[in-house]
Amino acid sequence: MGFGFTSSVSGILHRCSYLVMRAIMKGPSKAQSQDPFKETAITALKRVVDPLLDLMFDTGITVQEFSRLVRDRAVRSAAARIARESGRNSNSRVAIITGLARSEVARILEANEPWFTARGEQHPARRVLAAWHDNQRFLATNGEPAVLPIFGKRKSFEKLVAAHSGGIPVRAMLDQLVQINAVEILQDQRVKVKSRVPIFKGMTSSAIANIGERTGDLLGTLKHNLHTASTPLFEGTAIVGNVDIGAVPLVRRQMAEQGSAFIDGATSLFSRSRSKRKQSNTKETSQCRVGVTVYYFEDEIASSSTRQRSRETGRRKNLQRQHIKSRGSEK
Repeated sequence: MGFGFTSSVSGILHRCSYLVMRAIMKGPSKAQSQDPFKETAITALKRVVDPLLDLMFDTGITVQEFSRLVRDRAVRSAAARIARESGRNSNSRVAIITGLARSEVARILEANEPWFTARGEQHPARRVLAAWHDNQRFLATNGEPAVLPIFGKRKSFEKLVAAHSGGIPVRAMLDQLVQINAVEILQDQRVKVKSRVPIFKGMTSSAIANIGERTGDLLGTLKHNLHTASTPLFEGTAIVGNVDIGAVPLVRRQMAEQGSAFIDGATSLFSRSRSKRKQSNTKETSQCRVGVTVYYFEDEIASSSTRQRSRETGRRKNLQRQHIKSRGSEK
């Protein structure tokens, strides 16, 4: 549960992510073992970055894109922090804080726009799907993406993947595209494209945006409480580690009802606290954003039936290259 106004959502998330990425790339060192605060922070940041990695994988963001994003946000956030604290800009101090070279700091700050507003390196699956729609070699006579044999020496899915995936095996790419419902395997080991852009079931832009907003608010409250010497912003958690799995549905329902009642009361309090428009001859009062979030969490406990379904889903049909007959579509 978090309460309060926070600093920049993107700044918090990407500073955390940057520290974790540096720790992963460098690995443990003697200096780290002599810094208990840093060791504890690295452990905490690993728990923060894992859900972000899941979001990356679900939305097709590569590690390279994430790394560039973190570097960009780290440099800009550090520069803003230094300017706020000292009243001047200093690329050298940004380099010290971030651990990046001054030349990279300067390049990022001198850029007219962040790297992610420009066209960057595409996800391998997206490259394959784009080429399937745009490359004349893999189009049908009507200009639409052709139905391709999986294997073949010329016009085939195998050749499409070889040309545009960056070295990923054809079967691995096929499995990935089937999993995200971007292609359909037909009879006689042929494959048909269903979407130019992978469609992830259950995802919406607003739901993804909520992850950044809610997570940023919570991290902002926790970070504020690390530095404040006065009354901290409210944050509390109730947790039990040995709840009977049969009682979980009741717990969910009860928490949803109690949480909704609390949020209704908080909304009423906030509404009464909103500043009202004054007469034109009086000065406007200062304003800030305040809020409270209640969320319920539980660990996933897979039942035996769920694990069995998972194993059955994971089975895949063998593909036999030698059974492919020559077709006119391969010419």
